[in-house]
Amino acid sequence: MPFALVDCNNFYVSCERVFNPGLEGKPTVVLSNNDGCIIARSNEAKALGIKMGEPFFRCRQIIEKHHVKVYSSNFSLYGDMSSRVMETLGLFSPDMEIYSIDEAFLLLDEGIDNPVAWGKLVKSTVRKWTGIPVSIGIGPTKTLAKVAAHLAKTRPEGVVYTGDSPYTMLKDVDVADVWGIGSRYAHKLRSMGIHTALELINLPDDWVKRHMTSAGLRTVMELKGIECIQLEQVAGTRKSAMCSRSFGREVRALHELQEAVAAYASRAAEKVRAQGSAASCIQVFLARSPLKHGRYRVAITSMDLPEATSYTPEIIRAAKHMAGRLYRPGGVYKKAGVILSGLVARGEVQKNLVYPSGETQDRQRLMETMDELNARWGRGTIAFAAGGIERPWKMRQAMRSPRFTTSWDNIPVARVG
Repeated sequence: MPFALVDCNNFYVSCERVFNPGLEGKPTVVLSNNDGCIIARSNEAKALGIKMGEPFFRCRQIIEKHHVKVYSSNFSLYGDMSSRVMETLGLFSPDMEIYSIDEAFLLLDEGIDNPVAWGKLVKSTVRKWTGIPVSIGIGPTKTLAKVAAHLAKTRPEGVVYTGDSPYTMLKDVDVADVWGIGSRYAHKLRSMGIHTALELINLPDDWVKRHMTSAGLRTVMELKGIECIQLEQVAGTRKSAMCSRSFGREVRALHELQEAVAAYASRAAEKVRAQGSAASCIQVFLARSPLKHGRYRVAITSMDLPEATSYTPEIIRAAKHMAGRLYRPGGVYKKAGVILSGLVARGEVQKNLVYPSGETQDRQRLMETMDELNARWGRGTIAFAAGGIERPWKMRQAMRSPRFTTSWDNIPVARVG
């Protein structure tokens, strides 16, 4: 059965355009945390030469000259819109792998005689129900579906099917654009005169395996239409959960550092609970201002918890204590983070007789209630005071659009007449 890759076009920008149609046709970019770098560009912005990952200050001149619309990242909006897209795609196939926030693989049913017509139906439905434009690639393997989706972005209809003989389209695909071929292998292949995917599949298999390992050979087999990579329908359980942010300004005071670390610890604990786990170990790191060569000076410490837990107050208490140990008076801090690791299923936590205040039913119910309220009314509806109220250290998002779909205060108002 063929695979389809559905890829949202310029996803973050498209999310902004859903709620601000006036952005259609205008060059638009979205910035990373702290408004640092370009992380999404409309086609119009790409045409101006604005590069992905480019620092905002370096392209400010071209942005001002061409009146480029600039937005701070709004990940709560993007995450919610992603969920809506994925729910819509799930109606077209029970066999789906969510590959990233803006991509998903689907397995086509054997009864679908016209994959292109099916793809056009998926594309139009997603656009109608969510407002998000997508490109769809269909092929006998996941790698060929990826190739087809890459080409679909350049075609007006936005749907490309490789058919049973994909070789004709591989001559138009740069090796660097092949899924599974990293920059190192792409550079090596180009130095040998191999520039296209078609030239790549004509290499002897033993040479590919010797110089590009079994993973490279698997990619070549997939390009030949031989399925080697199956659909992963069940997301793997994460082994750790992290929350880290750069500060919106320099932080010097210990109490502000501890506020930030407490807020990050709370978010990391929420991620752990979301998959029904508990953490056995906590790590805290603080990063001071970069040295002359641009690297941060990072201090990190870790601590094994007496009993695996996802109870936020326990994790906050440990994180604040660890931040106090790392803190150096007079230091100028730019970033902090909390990592929870050693995750185990909540039902498999080994009780510590010496430490009886671990995961009790009352604590679990309290955390479940808190998570439910925040899920319903928006993250931060209920929060721990240890994470601060005003949060002057919070990262900059000076140009963020409203949280249209996740905050009652930001819901768009429709006026009739």
